[in-house]
Amino acid sequence: MTTEVRPRRSVLYLPASNERAIRKAATLECDTLILDLEDAVSPDAKDQARRNAVAAVRARSFGRREVVVRVNALETPWGEDDLALVSEAGPDAILVPKINEVADLSRYTQALVQAPSQTALWAMVETTRSLFRLDEIAAAGVSSRLSVLVVGTNDLAKEMRAELDPGRAPFLGALGLIVAAARAYGLGVIDGVFNDLDDNEGFAAQCEQGRAFGFDGKTLIHPLQIALSNVSFSPSEAAVDLARRIIAAFDEPENQGSGAIRLDGKMVERLHLTQAKDTLAVHEAIVAAKGVPDTAGSADSMLMSSNRQRTAD
Repeated sequence: MTTEVRPRRSVLYLPASNERAIRKAATLECDTLILDLEDAVSPDAKDQARRNAVAAVRARSFGRREVVVRVNALETPWGEDDLALVSEAGPDAILVPKINEVADLSRYTQALVQAPSQTALWAMVETTRSLFRLDEIAAAGVSSRLSVLVVGTNDLAKEMRAELDPGRAPFLGALGLIVAAARAYGLGVIDGVFNDLDDNEGFAAQCEQGRAFGFDGKTLIHPLQIALSNVSFSPSEAAVDLARRIIAAFDEPENQGSGAIRLDGKMVERLHLTQAKDTLAVHEAIVAAKGVPDTAGSADSMLMSSNRQRTAD
């Protein structure tokens, strides 16, 4: 399933049982909303959460924001009804949990056969078994609705009995492999959540870590995390300027057949041209979505602003 270039810098989880939070979501500057029917909803609120999510998707009141619904697993008492009713409403995507192998994905793909063609399938990578099957899971995107992998670091930490500190040392190998698997098959890939809402410096560092790994953006658990995530996963002005200059240089008649050229005293190869085009495409998509931060914005200034807002709260 081919996908357009779409900013997913900030992907905010909202418990679909919270109607007030859903109403407020239309005012937030996140790129993507995940209306959660799974982990964030208690068993006695599952049915109401489903009704809320279906109504919200049908209302189409979230503007430019991508709307995703995370359903309960098919093995649960709510999974089949979630898939049937949510897919009929037609969100941008349905996020499915606890994928262990490609056979699990096949079950969801079959269950979504009647869903609108534009409804994609996103999959959580949050089990230890899935880490050893990343290639076959990501490869399913070639012939199915699968378009995005989402990392579930909390569940991975639980299964591994590992400590989930801001640096995420026990997970570095897994994070790199998840990104590599997604990119091998043209999928989007979203980093896991950061749990400590009072640790602004840790959140900023983890955003930068995720960007360095190659993630498109980060899943978030609170609106206060949106602004910094948007800054961290947006191409910088310097990166956009360099991308434009690389593209322009290769467009020069004398360079159009060259495999490598000299720019600013450095060797630039055609692989850098591909990267430049990707960077510019992401930047232009952000601008088109009117989600680009102020030119004066920076990770440091956003961090100070977040600190001030938390202090005020």
